[in-house]
This record gives sequence, structure tokens and C-alpha cells, in this order.
Amino acid sequence: AGDVALAELLDHQPLLAFDFDGTLAAIVRQPRDARPTQALVQRLAALSALLPVAVVSGRALADLRPRLGFRPAHLVGNHGAEDEDDAAATARWTVALDPLRQRLQQQAAVLGAAGVTPEDKGPSIALHYRQARHAAVALRAIELFLQGPWLDGQAGPLKVFGGKRVVNVCAAGCPDKAAAVQALVARCGAGAALFAGDDVNDEPVFAAAPPHWLTVRVGRDAVRSQARFGVDSPVEMARLLDRLLALAQARRGAAQRG
Repeated sequence: AGDVALAELLDHQPLLAFDFDGTLAAIVRQPRDARPTQALVQRLAALSALLPVAVVSGRALADLRPRLGFRPAHLVGNHGAEDEDDAAATARWTVALDPLRQRLQQQAAVLGAAGVTPEDKGPSIALHYRQARHAAVALRAIELFLQGPWLDGQAGPLKVFGGKRVVNVCAAGCPDKAAAVQALVARCGAGAALFAGDDVNDEPVFAAAPPHWLTVRVGRDAVRSQARFGVDSPVEMARLLDRLLALAQARRGAAQRG
């Protein structure tokens, strides 16, 4: 069924969009060490010569770019809030978090004592607790930090959403990954999209995808994922890309001969 879906997808000249951590690169203890394998990079570079490829990540673009090893057609960071082709919107979402930054300065010691490590990514702020000794204590500290009427200050309300050992915060009106992928499809004139992701923040893309899109959940930790298909790990992503590349190259060859 997956092979049939891949062949049908190519009928629509699709955008190929991927999350990064847990999808193209394995989850590692230190996020700074995350990299895709060279074999995966080679497959993505080859696909980029045939179809538009996008990476849509929770990372900031400045952090994401040097990790890829190839140049995709489109890059979106900060869970959809940082579009490399729309600097004005990125700046707007960044300013919206200034009240949160002020509170971080005031509460940094309290969060640190609970094992929470803040990461200011511009349009979003991540509160990591992967290194916390007690996750429940860290989550309670984050919950208390985010309480209060200041959340509805001059910048408007904030949006809070989880991830793998992290709580993310951004302006309530900024786009999520679903909106970002839909915008990229329209921008590049694609007739459909493949999107692969591994986290709760990728589920909105799966939920909003039209029936002719192909969605893939990486990993088996989400029993109720709305993705059409699943693979076990980034290692299996390489096999999926092999099949997709073979199909795309065969179609290119047939079109040239015809």
C-alpha cells in the first residue's frame, strides 16, 4: 500500500517536506549533536534535483541550516513561525515574545534549580527539561512560570505546546507546521505533499492533510497518530527515500524518452 501511495503521490508533482529531529536525524541526548547520516543527505540531495524539498523544524533556522548537509528549496523553523522567505513575519513573532523574555530574566534561577533550560529561538522559546533529575518537578516549575495575566499583555496571548521533553511557547497567532506546509505547497505550485514527522507538533500536519497527500509518522510512540503510514526510525526513512527516488528517477527517464 505504501508503494502504491508513493506512485500516486508522484502524479501530483509533490512537495517533499520533512521534520528534522527524530525524522531526518536521530534523537540524541545533546540536541547540538543531531545530524542526518551522510547516506540520508545524499538521498535528499538527489531528490532535491527532481522535486521541491522542504525541511520544517522546531529548530531556529540559524541552528538548522548547518546541520542539513544539503540545500532544500524551502526552510521553515520555529514550528512554522520562522520562514526564510518572510523576514517581516519572523520579526513580528519575535517581538511578540518580549514580555516572556523579561520574565525569563526574572525567573531564570528558579527554572534552573528545577532542571529547566530555556532556549530563546526568536519567534519561539523552548523550555527544555531533558536533563532534569525529576521531570514532574521541572514541569511544575514551567507551569508556574507560565501562569499569570502577563500572558495577555501588549503582545496578546501566547500559545503553549509540548514536545519531547520540552515545552514550547510562541505568539498565539503565529502559524504552526500545518499552516507552514500548506503555504509551501501553494508557493511552489505543487499538487500535493509528502510530510514526515515524529512528534506531537507534526500531528497538525497529518490532521489537516488532504486525502491525496502522503503523511508518515516516524516512530511508534503515538498510538493515535493521524498519519496515513508509519516507519520505525530515521533509518527506515532512508529506505522510504530510496523507493521515492527510484520512482521519481524512473518517471524522469520515461518523460525524457517520450
